[in-house]
Amino acid sequence: MEFIRATHINFMGVRKAAYVVSLVLMALSLGSVALRGLNYGVDFAGGTLLQFRFSREVATEEIRGVLGSMNLEKSIIQRFSPTEVVIRTPKLSQEDQKRILSLLKEKFGSAELVRVEDVGPAVGADLRRMGIVALLAAIGGILVYVAFRFEFRPAVTSVLALAHDGLTVIGVVSLLQKEFTIPILAAVLTILGYSINDSIVVMDRIRENLVGRKKGEELEDIVNRSVSETLSRTINTSLTTALPVLALYFFGGKMLQDFALAILVGLVVGTYSSIFVVSALWVDWEKRSPRRR
Repeated sequence: MEFIRATHINFMGVRKAAYVVSLVLMALSLGSVALRGLNYGVDFAGGTLLQFRFSREVATEEIRGVLGSMNLEKSIIQRFSPTEVVIRTPKLSQEDQKRILSLLKEKFGSAELVRVEDVGPAVGADLRRMGIVALLAAIGGILVYVAFRFEFRPAVTSVLALAHDGLTVIGVVSLLQKEFTIPILAAVLTILGYSINDSIVVMDRIRENLVGRKKGEELEDIVNRSVSETLSRTINTSLTTALPVLALYFFGGKMLQDFALAILVGLVVGTYSSIFVVSALWVDWEKRSPRRR
């Protein structure tokens, strides 16, 4: 179903304004990461591992509620056995460990601290390196695929748009000082896949319209027509993706809120870049260095 039937929107006429918006977004993101840094979660920064044994089976959400009184509700809670759980938190002092044990005893009647371990920074550093490698591998694979599937120039502009989208999401996470965890990294990788899908649809339509190019038709006109023809599909895809993500944000609990927020930001910026950034960069490249067709 097409909710938007626009065939004469001059997208390329505002591409300079779009460049300014994109440059501002990237500058703010880079500035936030440089000045505020990333608030690494337990997965990356290391922390404390606590194993507790109870006299009965207790619900994970009940434990999370107890941890919430110490602002540790985003800790990782894993069930070790029916009556034992493992909790991974940021670095805790012995006093904080004793306080958690006391609160659990007060809540559940009995609780025993079976094991305490410190997850050192070496583990966090290793995970950070693996995360960076995964991100670079994803971008490199996308570049090779799009270059093979289409041409080199659309591949480069698509990857630049991916960098724009990923950096903006990371910048928002840094600006809001949300914990940067493995789920957030997964959200960034998910957005890269979503964004490249939209970019491929737009560039494929441009390629089709270039084949049937009318005599004297400018590149801007072809791109405007191509983006307009795919606009309904782009908006519909974004809306149908945003609805379940909004449900996760409002009803999925605190553990999923940051993940959902990162996805929502990525959806907005990815939709924007697929409409205004990818094709605009390609047009300016073609106009500056035209190729024979």
